[in-house]
Amino acid sequence: MDLAISFDLTVAWALLLATAIFIYVVLDGFDLGLGILYPFFPKKSDRDLVMNSVAPVWDGNETWLVLGGGGLFAAFPLAYAILMPALYPPIIAMLLALVFRGVAFEFRWRARDNRRFLWDAAFIGGSTVAAFAQGVILGAILQGIEVDGRAYGGTWWDWLSPFTVITGVAVVLGYALLGATWLNMKLAGEPQEKARLLAWRFGLATIGSIVVVSLFTPYLDTAYWERWFAWPAILFAAPVPILVGVLTLALFRTLTRGGHDAAPFVIVLAIFLITFAGLGISMWPYIIPTEVTIYDAASPYKSQLFMFVGACVLLPIILGYTTYAYWVFRGKIDPEKGYH
Repeated sequence: MDLAISFDLTVAWALLLATAIFIYVVLDGFDLGLGILYPFFPKKSDRDLVMNSVAPVWDGNETWLVLGGGGLFAAFPLAYAILMPALYPPIIAMLLALVFRGVAFEFRWRARDNRRFLWDAAFIGGSTVAAFAQGVILGAILQGIEVDGRAYGGTWWDWLSPFTVITGVAVVLGYALLGATWLNMKLAGEPQEKARLLAWRFGLATIGSIVVVSLFTPYLDTAYWERWFAWPAILFAAPVPILVGVLTLALFRTLTRGGHDAAPFVIVLAIFLITFAGLGISMWPYIIPTEVTIYDAASPYKSQLFMFVGACVLLPIILGYTTYAYWVFRGKIDPEKGYH
């Protein structure tokens, strides 16, 4: 009985962490995407609008990153102990970039006109580096991490490869697409037209990068190939590219027709969800492909149970105040009103 419950808890924790990571990706993704798109809005008035579109909610988005990292440490300590030393450089780069862009977000409002460009550059650089580092981390996990017993067995630079650079660029492009569709939903007039044009461009680039990464992934490991092309696994994998294709057509159709400003953003969220599900198909049940499964890395049953009860209490609270914040600040941005 305990074994069955423990198995269920391990799966539940894996799904909870996957949910936290996905929510972080889509919420902080469009937030980082705004920084990536900043150079395309050179006028101060437009940049102020871009900032004000996310100012009331941006700092709450990273709650999910903390939840994901803390949950990994608590529920799957072996995976945490192996992944951290394997990915120290990109993780440190990501955290420093997030701190840097957070400071720049606030300081640019108070900077003198002749110095504001420095904080704008910091906001652009921090957003781009954080997004790229997250893509590199994803690529490094997918390409495989060398494990020696219960410890990391690789070198300092194993995370860096052509594949991780590709995934880093893909995440930057994807976040820019999220940011563009968010601005299309929040802005009006000329800035919205520019955001819609950027959504077209980054939409094409994002779909292209998804195709490139998808073509590379099955050749990284035999297990990936079997998950995507062997029978009967292909029955579960085949809907992923089909749905991405259908959603892509719907995205460009809504961008062309206009009139439904929220639709492109919702469709892009759906594309991210489907690709995230494809990632799960590739990795399951490994938390470190193809070395450590979620069962190998899981903490003791009683520890998981204690933490899961706490998570069941906290998660609805976090979801509740996040949803409420987005509901309160819904709708178009008024150019006459600002965050500061």
